[in-house]
Amino acid sequence: MSLHDAALVWFRRDLRLTDHAALAAALRAARRVHCAFVFDTDILDPLPTRADRRVEFIWESVRLLKQALQGRGAELLVLHGPARRLIPELAVRLEVDAVYANRDYEPFATARDAEVAGSLAAAGRRLSLHKDQVIFDTDELLTGNGRPFHVFTPYRRAWQARLTPGDYAPHAVAEHLDRLAPAAPTPMPALEDLGFTRTNLAALGVQAGEAGAQARLQDFLQRIDHYHERRDYPGLKGPSYLSVHLRFGTVSIRELVGLAVARDSEGAWMWLSELIWREFYQMLLWHYPQTVTHAFQAKYDAIAWPNPPGHYEAWCEARTGYPIVDAAMRQLNQTGYMHNRLRMIAASFLVKDLQVDWRLGERHFADKLIDYDQAANVGGWQWSAGVGTDAQPWFRIFNPVTQSQRFDPEGRFIRRYLPELAALPDKYLHAPWTLPAAEQTRLGFVPGRDYPPPIVDHAKARQATLALFKAVR
Repeated sequence: MSLHDAALVWFRRDLRLTDHAALAAALRAARRVHCAFVFDTDILDPLPTRADRRVEFIWESVRLLKQALQGRGAELLVLHGPARRLIPELAVRLEVDAVYANRDYEPFATARDAEVAGSLAAAGRRLSLHKDQVIFDTDELLTGNGRPFHVFTPYRRAWQARLTPGDYAPHAVAEHLDRLAPAAPTPMPALEDLGFTRTNLAALGVQAGEAGAQARLQDFLQRIDHYHERRDYPGLKGPSYLSVHLRFGTVSIRELVGLAVARDSEGAWMWLSELIWREFYQMLLWHYPQTVTHAFQAKYDAIAWPNPPGHYEAWCEARTGYPIVDAAMRQLNQTGYMHNRLRMIAASFLVKDLQVDWRLGERHFADKLIDYDQAANVGGWQWSAGVGTDAQPWFRIFNPVTQSQRFDPEGRFIRRYLPELAALPDKYLHAPWTLPAAEQTRLGFVPGRDYPPPIVDHAKARQATLALFKAVR
């Protein structure tokens, strides 16, 4: 195979040097390979706060990637501006034949990449996109009728039936690293130069980059066999906590799938199922980009959500009077993370107890979550709201008290994030308004004074929500 003279690898959601599809392809195809990352102002400028944990995590991961490349005598060119303009300009300046990048499935990214591809083609160059962040993408996994799957369980079965070791084999990068273009070190814009400030990321113990991902992974491998038993309990150390690393590609999905398959335990297979859920939502967003703002079940777009004044604000500020919901929202506000079971509970409560449009909740999570993934977030919110594909049925509505009693029975999680309730006995912790007068006197705790009263009556709210759905069915 004849080699191109030069290529450019455009790093995006893949901030690592190992098992990297686009980098491996470029190293095979070109004699000299340049590397670049763009802090894309089309993405950064609309963010609602300048103290954004995601931007800090990305910045730290880019810094570490830059150091790793410099250690090999190469360089990561770090730019700041609109990527749709800067990448074609850089390709011309470096005189590369092609730009290599890993495929993204979000509507913004696909539109941006189409524009970049057009600009490159006009200059006699090309954009070469590669599958990297999923095992199966676009149309690789379809029903027998050649259509996208709409239900998860058949998709999972098809996914697992098709999987072979070759699907999760790593992309070889090390053998051709000598083709990285030699370069002198160049400066990288400081976080403040990008218009952002430090957050509490370091205090939370969130370690960026490949090293951070591997530390999380090694910790999880000590617990993976019990994942199926612990994953739903926010007071326990159950999840992998790898979601932010998957989101920004500081770890390879192929490595994680390979480890899960090799482990072959009930916990590992349950975790693999969660990784497949991630791909299910990526596939759906690719095929149905309109679901970012429209219900997958289009008839539910006709629901006239009441959005009662003050309900959304109380939910955002953890003032609903339901401890499991408020503790979940405090976790989100304080850390940028929320346990997956709590994401379902909090989403269900906003939509089906407070009658607030699911799109407002989805947008709030988009602004707050450090691991925000549009496909998973939109899919999860539509599932909880009962308006999506393979959704929680519209008539099933989480009871926030029984969910709390079931998944945080001893109140470990609630007491951590709602210390004002720490002294309450377990019996009353999940519904503080039921605390008897004698206990109020003994504890010096008065519901409504020391903690908000319930913002709604769940039973009445449930009936109101059922009426909303029935009106459009």
